[in-house]
Amino acid sequence: MKFHMFHLMPYRDLPQDFPQQYPSVWVTPPRELNDPVKSHQFYNEALDELELAAASGYDGICVNEHHQNAYGYMPSPNLMAASLIRRTKDVALIVLGNSIALYDPPTRVAEEYAMLDVISGGRLVAGFPVGTPMDTAFCYGANPGHIREKYMEADDLIIKAWTSEEMFSYNGRFNQLRYVNIWPHPLQKPHPPVWIPGGGSVETWEFCEERSYVYCYLSYGGYKAGKKNTDGFWNVMQQREKPLNPYQAGFLQLVAVGDSEQEVADKFGPHAEYFYNKMLHVDPRWTNPPGYRTVRTIEEGFTKSQGLKPLFGESDKFEGEKTQEKMLESKAKSDITWADLMREGTVVAGTPSQVTEQLEEVVRTLHVGHLMLLNQFGSIPHEMAKENIIKTGQEVLPNLKHIWDEEGWEDNWWPQGLGGATQAPAALQL
Repeated sequence: MKFHMFHLMPYRDLPQDFPQQYPSVWVTPPRELNDPVKSHQFYNEALDELELAAASGYDGICVNEHHQNAYGYMPSPNLMAASLIRRTKDVALIVLGNSIALYDPPTRVAEEYAMLDVISGGRLVAGFPVGTPMDTAFCYGANPGHIREKYMEADDLIIKAWTSEEMFSYNGRFNQLRYVNIWPHPLQKPHPPVWIPGGGSVETWEFCEERSYVYCYLSYGGYKAGKKNTDGFWNVMQQREKPLNPYQAGFLQLVAVGDSEQEVADKFGPHAEYFYNKMLHVDPRWTNPPGYRTVRTIEEGFTKSQGLKPLFGESDKFEGEKTQEKMLESKAKSDITWADLMREGTVVAGTPSQVTEQLEEVVRTLHVGHLMLLNQFGSIPHEMAKENIIKTGQEVLPNLKHIWDEEGWEDNWWPQGLGGATQAPAALQL
């Protein structure tokens, strides 16, 4: 079993009345709310936290791509990964961006990922997200009806650029290139493992099966709500008679660890409430532009993005998802509280033994071999985040890494530079 520290890079100093005064944390947050001096602090603290996770027993560290928002303002994950490469070792660098449909041409992604793979010595995991509608349609002006087709073509072009032995020409609908001949080539052969961050599109299940990619469901509704999505992926794998290897799937989970339940509630409760009430405060106009979600996805009831409030009725929703969405919708009337989050199991929190038990239930219920953990969420101060990372890495994860060993599954989607197995962590630097 492998565990990875996921970092959203949140802006941790929004005003108390942000949800009441401003329509959205994404696309249109006022620029005057962003203090460059504080951003300098937040970016460097984020890098420190990821480096600490790498030294605390995590198997991978994750960065991602979003635009024009305070929810996760890391517009270039490649810049963050390049910084982390030189200050970490024996840990996977999991870039759960770039949004490949946004790059013209996508060979830019092929080149930069190849550079990261070579510099790191083959430690790169290459993420190919479709991208949220906020990022793609509204921040970058992409036609939502063309996003998925552009995405498929970008994937095809990048893989060919990585694996072709000779220069070639590419004549697609969206990309026409006379000379494709990237330098450098990736160190990993035939190419770095590809992981696909999913937000609720059913076509992504089939895409991952067809290309043997890892499917990572990124949602903030908790594992009970997420089960419908991961079950959908495993149903596709089973129908197509493919192995149900847990390492071909991942899930994202918020985690808070302390010495007692009360301590965790007192310390992390306000920051979790900041996350759910401010970080997910998105104008509904941005979440589902016409054409972004396919008819199949809408018919399956996947109408929201990353745990954001739904725009449609709930009559066709899975019961666990209904409960979570009702809770998220409640912010239109009142704030989500720590008690709400604990009652619904949205955040995994408690003492090391309690978190160990809860995370094992998450892993086995969803049948996943990769778990991305958010130890820094909302407005958690840097020192508190560091404590959470160390406690999780040293007092929780060692109790869980044996999961799936007894079944003999192999992780075929792990960077070759790490030898295909979890390495001993570097000495902890406090």
